[in-house]
Amino acid sequence: MVIQANVDCSLQLQQKKPASNNVSRESYFYMPKKIIKRFMPDHEVIKRQKALKVFGNVLYNPNLWCLNRRSASGAFAVGLFMAFVPLPSQMIMSAGLAIACGVNLPLSVALVWVSNPVTMPVLFYFAYKLGAWVLQVPPQNFHFELSWDFLLDQMTTIGPSLLLGCLICGVVSAALGYFGIRTFWRYSVVRSWQQRKIRIKLLKK
Repeated sequence: MVIQANVDCSLQLQQKKPASNNVSRESYFYMPKKIIKRFMPDHEVIKRQKALKVFGNVLYNPNLWCLNRRSASGAFAVGLFMAFVPLPSQMIMSAGLAIACGVNLPLSVALVWVSNPVTMPVLFYFAYKLGAWVLQVPPQNFHFELSWDFLLDQMTTIGPSLLLGCLICGVVSAALGYFGIRTFWRYSVVRSWQQRKIRIKLLKK
């Protein structure tokens, strides 16, 4: 995976050089990249996060900031899966998993915020209800808090249903994000090539 990332990053660096008349296939990767970058946090903002200081100089590995089809789809899988982990320090865990998998770090960390203080009660209550339905146990009403005290107090009552529901939601979300981005990226490249062929035909007329 690291070798592949190095190759992809090298290709991206080559794209910054003045292009010749022969447009390479890699140049068409810019369209999905531009769309995804709109939702990505600034690199310096990520590097200044105190919670991520634990990773030290690993944060400066250029492969973790590279954006291509493999790193973007992997980042969506990591970020969306970790968004459904009902534990504090989701951002640190997402960054650690992104480093271990060699995928885009800022995108992985940003996607964790799918579960934020506004959406968290809804997402985790849905996950709990799903887990309770799978386990065939009667659901209980509760107010979710992302804290160790809450988890320790409620683990014996809602813990199994919540954890199972979060696992199911995390895996499904990760799979949808991963294959969705890969499909979108491939579609963008194919569509760009088709448009290029049309332009070439028009120029030849």
